[in-house]
Amino acid sequence: MTSATPPEPVTGPVGPVSGAAPEAASATRTAAAPVLSVRGLQAHVVGQQVVEHVDLDVAATGVTALLGRNGVGKTSTIKAIMGLISRTGTITLDGQDIVSLPTHKVAQLGVGYVPEDREVFSGLTVNENLRIAERPGHDHRYDLVYELFPELKQRASQAAGTLSGGQQQMVSLARALLNDNRVLLIDEPTKGLAPRLVQEVGKVLARAAEAVPVLLVEQNLQVVRDVADDAVVLTGGRSVHHGPAAEFLNDPEATQRLLGVSTGAEGAV
Repeated sequence: MTSATPPEPVTGPVGPVSGAAPEAASATRTAAAPVLSVRGLQAHVVGQQVVEHVDLDVAATGVTALLGRNGVGKTSTIKAIMGLISRTGTITLDGQDIVSLPTHKVAQLGVGYVPEDREVFSGLTVNENLRIAERPGHDHRYDLVYELFPELKQRASQAAGTLSGGQQQMVSLARALLNDNRVLLIDEPTKGLAPRLVQEVGKVLARAAEAVPVLLVEQNLQVVRDVADDAVVLTGGRSVHHGPAAEFLNDPEATQRLLGVSTGAEGAV
């Protein structure tokens, strides 16, 4: 992995963490270069700075969780990577700098995005929502989508706006999984879902991560514990911790200090 400007040192909850910490977040997964690297990311919305300085790596396999209290810049970081808000810094996808690219170009390079509020096309059918997400010139993985979400095949002709919240989340995830993406950015997929559906979404995330690496914003710590390999924690728009997710979640002082919850809490952070 290369970076135009070396990241500044940051401090993790269990002691000093060097700027190179993302690369060493999981010793068993360092053989391959990160699929996505972010260094010195800053972002603005309507002139207001919403991301101060974020460094993170998404490993070539598995799930990297992006954690933090409400309002610390998690969703803004995801949007900045996608080019949905103004950003500066270095963002590399498989070594290619994408920070100056518009959103549609980022998507065409293989970055899938699942927004926080699902954003399905309510007037279109389930099938039409999937068809409109097809990326030209690529294979489309309907076999994987229907394996993970058999209900969507049964409801293919139903208007997406008439689906339940959980079903709409299935459509949103399915659209991202449909294309052969290099990385998925998934923002709070369990938000507002019933406990049973939360468990189902967690299983889907684990299965999806077998096919494509994931950067996951998630407030439910049990889901993070179940699916995440690595964790990056934000405070005040800055990344302050990088490391193995299990190690962070097993440190009650760290989770209390950086997330405001006790380790193992299953509710919203």
